[in-house]
Amino acid sequence: MRTRLLLIFSMLLPLLAWGNTYPLIEMLGAPGSAGLGVVLRSERSPYEGAGTRNDFVPVYLYEGKQVFLRASRAGVKLVDDRAHGLEAILDYRFEGFPYDRKPQSLAGMETREPTLDLGLAYHYRTALGTLNAEYLRDANSIHKGSEIRLRYNYDWHAGRLHLRPSLTLAARSAKLNNYYYGVRAEEATAARPAYDPGAGIDRWIGLYGFYEITEWWRLLGGISVDLMDRKVRNSPIVRDGSRPTVFLGLAYDFGGTRAKTPPTEASPPRYLKVLYGKSTDCNLVTTMSLRCTSTSTTDRTRVAAIEYGRPFIERLHDWPLDFVGYVGLLRHAENGLQPDSWQLNAYLKGFYYGFPWSERVKTRIGFGVGLSLAARIPYVEGRDQAARGRNTSKLLNYLDPSIDISVGDLIGARSLRETYAGFGVSHRSGIFGRSQMLGNVNGGSNYIYTYIESKF
Repeated sequence: MRTRLLLIFSMLLPLLAWGNTYPLIEMLGAPGSAGLGVVLRSERSPYEGAGTRNDFVPVYLYEGKQVFLRASRAGVKLVDDRAHGLEAILDYRFEGFPYDRKPQSLAGMETREPTLDLGLAYHYRTALGTLNAEYLRDANSIHKGSEIRLRYNYDWHAGRLHLRPSLTLAARSAKLNNYYYGVRAEEATAARPAYDPGAGIDRWIGLYGFYEITEWWRLLGGISVDLMDRKVRNSPIVRDGSRPTVFLGLAYDFGGTRAKTPPTEASPPRYLKVLYGKSTDCNLVTTMSLRCTSTSTTDRTRVAAIEYGRPFIERLHDWPLDFVGYVGLLRHAENGLQPDSWQLNAYLKGFYYGFPWSERVKTRIGFGVGLSLAARIPYVEGRDQAARGRNTSKLLNYLDPSIDISVGDLIGARSLRETYAGFGVSHRSGIFGRSQMLGNVNGGSNYIYTYIESKF
């Protein structure tokens, strides 16, 4: 069943620079669909001596009637009719110094960080193409600047092939450019003088597309060229010239743009889940295989969370397989080792329940995939990464395997058949260690938890 998924998620997550790939991500989102995929991206870094950046990153997509998640952008649709659209958006800005290796041109400089932008996006559709206008402003007071983007797209279709040429102009404020591409007085050297590029206009041109391999699978691809403002390219830390990007990927559309629309329900079902867990030194694989389930750790940190879910498809391909979208707020209790903190999770989760005994006692095995944004790096995560000499990131991939049974079937109460009790693992994951968006992190943290979930 495909229904709206409430996603208030500052990402998420997780993909590529807006100016390079967003026109493709936007065209993938058919109403009522959700998808997962991976993309291999190769981009020439704007910083002198940083070379070519190769990222292997996840793609998460959800397109509801009122809310959406398009890789690194989440938002709410304020107006959405045939010609006009207005959206309130949170967008992840991928700019910033390289995480894994800082070139000599940036040595001794304070690291420039990615951030979240908050803004409005308007589009006007015509037979000759789509006009887009956006206003974005720093939501985290990192660069404290703003940006106005104007974009034109034209969609062309031939059978299974979908193409979109795109042209973008971006007017960037002085604070934005100075933060990412300027040199402060205290950072100046004989070879790197102090420099402020000031406000300017960037230009992007690109060709994006996807091919429908099957009704569900999409082959993604594209190429774009970014020409930064001349004053930015004159910065001593910026490589002069254009910045090409090439990417290739694969995505699976769970909703299926041609899938049959299920019957409309007067009141679509919802899920409410509460959980409580303890940190573990076991890794995810050994925990899932029950070879390691100990929560006896020296730090004795805890987590508790409440999650809200909406199913968007039931019995995929008529299999005993449902998919549910969740958004959850989790609290880290750090046992005095550091201040307690909050964490926001948003993920898609598949549940399989086709076991021979499920008619008597319904049993579900679930696996969730999404993104996790921590207000503070969890203590166990920071400790373990420091011991390995690895970096950390507040934004990471999120995995959530679980197993549960129907409480109603277990105690013979039919009214509780859609109430479940079980165990799971809350796993902030660095499995995409080559992802710039996820901080090029290789590592994470695990909490084994118990939970009650009810469908109502």
